[in-house]
Amino acid sequence: QVELVESGGGSVQSGGSLRLSCATSGVADDRYAVGWFRQVPGKEREGVAAIDPDGGTTYAESVKGRFSISQDNAKTTLDLQMNALKPEDTATYYCVADKSAGRYLLISPPGTLDAWGQGTLVTVSS
Repeated sequence: QVELVESGGGSVQSGGSLRLSCATSGVADDRYAVGWFRQVPGKEREGVAAIDPDGGTTYAESVKGRFSISQDNAKTTLDLQMNALKPEDTATYYCVADKSAGRYLLISPPGTLDAWGQGTLVTVSS
């Protein structure tokens, strides 16, 4: 059984950095794609960054070059390093894991994905 628990959200000024972490219990038991989505109230949840079961990474164009996703060797932790933060990055960030999405995790409809964390709020002020 997969359980995802995020931490690391908070408030920062524009240009600052935050590192989000997700404890990914059960992910190592199968070939899971893992990643991060974010959501602003009133808007659809959107993919931010992902790692496929073979270790390949994908990023949303809006965060490419600023965010970096990583996973420990034991597949117990998923991190998102966020640099050069902008006000438009303000959102609730969710850790996600899925057994079938593979390299298509970021473009998969959120409602089809297997497991989600509780979300952690990131606020970037100008």
